[in-house]
Amino acid sequence: MQDIFFNDWDSLLRILIVTLVAYPSIIILLRVSGKRTLSKMNAFDFIVTIALGSTFATVILSKSVSISEGIVTFGLLILLQYIITFCSSRSQRVSDLVKSAPTLVVYRGHLIRANMLKERIDEDEIWAVLRKGGHSTLEEVDAIVLETDGSLSVIKEIRDTTAPPIKKLS
Repeated sequence: MQDIFFNDWDSLLRILIVTLVAYPSIIILLRVSGKRTLSKMNAFDFIVTIALGSTFATVILSKSVSISEGIVTFGLLILLQYIITFCSSRSQRVSDLVKSAPTLVVYRGHLIRANMLKERIDEDEIWAVLRKGGHSTLEEVDAIVLETDGSLSVIKEIRDTTAPPIKKLS
């Protein structure tokens, strides 16, 4: 029964030391890897985040995993995430492989039920995002889009596509 509440001081000391080394290490690696690592998550980002958390917990609690093994694992996961995001920002093919495309669920006051069913979005979610934006009817917005990170974006007004594009400032 004593094992449930307390094993020994060595175990607690190990957890203290490992946490004090592993935690700053993962923070440094995440900061070096850039903002993209901690951005709103798509499925790929979610997997990396879960893997980092699982590795962190294993390093802290498992005596069979050394701090150096954990730090190498952190670095490798972050490096792989960096490589994938680097490639997906430069290749549409890679981007399509790791990210889903946005999906139109409301257009000009009409629910697109086929897309809602496919993406498992119910009407209550549509109404919630409308209310959050201060809208009371579907007709007040031109579109609602399910974004790649799972959030719903409300587009109040679709711009005229015949207008000339805005030139990029140098």
